[in-house]
Amino acid sequence: MEKKTKVKKGWLGVEVGLEDDEQGFQRFLIPISYLYHPLFQQLLDKAHEVYDYHTRGPLKLPCSVDDFLNIKRRVEKDSNHHHHHLPLTLAFHPC
Repeated sequence: MEKKTKVKKGWLGVEVGLEDDEQGFQRFLIPISYLYHPLFQQLLDKAHEVYDYHTRGPLKLPCSVDDFLNIKRRVEKDSNHHHHHLPLTLAFHPC
């Protein structure tokens, strides 16, 4: 049985991975504010296409862990600079 951890207020638990990836899904905690960033909006749109938001448990994001970490790094960098100077498009690996 997996131990459930309590998520701090203002944070969201997400599972990142692709169905056919041998690494499986990895869990991350992200600030809820990330969900309003255009890059995460695109990732949420992709999650809606793949899962139709009918998943149990944490929000699943259909991208590789490497892609997710790259997106997270770009959002953090953007948040620190308070403006969007990076191209705001994502390229997803096929699921």
